[in-house]
Amino acid sequence: MILDCAVIGGGPAGLNAALVLGRSRRKTILFDDNKPRNSVTSESHGFITRDGIHPQEFKRIAQEELSRYPDVRIEKQRVHRINKVSPLFQVETENGEVYSAKKIILATGFKEVLPDIPRVKEFYGKSLFSCPFCDGWELRDRALAVIADDQKAFHMAKMVSNWTNDLIIFTNGSKVLSLEEQELLKSNGITINEKKIASFIGEEGMLEKIQFEDETEVLREGGFIAAEWKQAACFQSSLEYTLNEQGGIATDSWQRTNTEGVFACGDTRIAGPSQLIIAAGEGSMAAMSVNAALIEEKFKPEKKHV
Repeated sequence: MILDCAVIGGGPAGLNAALVLGRSRRKTILFDDNKPRNSVTSESHGFITRDGIHPQEFKRIAQEELSRYPDVRIEKQRVHRINKVSPLFQVETENGEVYSAKKIILATGFKEVLPDIPRVKEFYGKSLFSCPFCDGWELRDRALAVIADDQKAFHMAKMVSNWTNDLIIFTNGSKVLSLEEQELLKSNGITINEKKIASFIGEEGMLEKIQFEDETEVLREGGFIAAEWKQAACFQSSLEYTLNEQGGIATDSWQRTNTEGVFACGDTRIAGPSQLIIAAGEGSMAAMSVNAALIEEKFKPEKKHV
């Protein structure tokens, strides 16, 4: 059977894309290896009617809703390779199964690489986070840290100051702030610490102190940390799509890549944390774009032979 669309990635973008495609009566397969970026997160926020939901519960409800649509099938396995065999795409899984689809939606998202600081993984997702819009409310009015050793430091510190008046930015031994940026931060009550971090200290993932290589310590109750973002997709591909300046997949406003028949949505397009609701909205847009393309192809006039 030739599928209308193969959706690669089972996060909020991929799930919402599959929902809209199912409701459009499109033969759809959703590939999900169940290795989400937010696996360390116990609550997801900012999605109306689902604020505070556990990510796995969100996925369970979504998959239950998809089961109502007979044209949608979920395959819980990793995609190994995608090739364009015009006019179709061939999707090969790690188990060697091959599926043919008219369109592809890439919704694999990003994976985060945390700074090489001892014990950081113990605290990440519990008291250290990456997105203040997602977790700032829970940390409001506490003694917070922003940990960033690159150009994101200044922007991140300004952003996090919205949720607390007790903020220290830690650059972990790097001098990444200009004199002008330093003065602006200090004038807004934000302290700067450029010492090299030796470890995070606390129990059960709840941050209490940040310890430095000179053996001094600073009390902090949580904070936000800048991670490096890399494409989570690890499949081989002959798809020649373009990446944007952030390392995400470049698309137009209809989620179309520069490769005909390939669409991208959610974190796959944005190198960094984004909210659940934005990813889901982009998945919906990608599915509508796929549906529009299939309709146009159906009604394309046949060429008359003279």
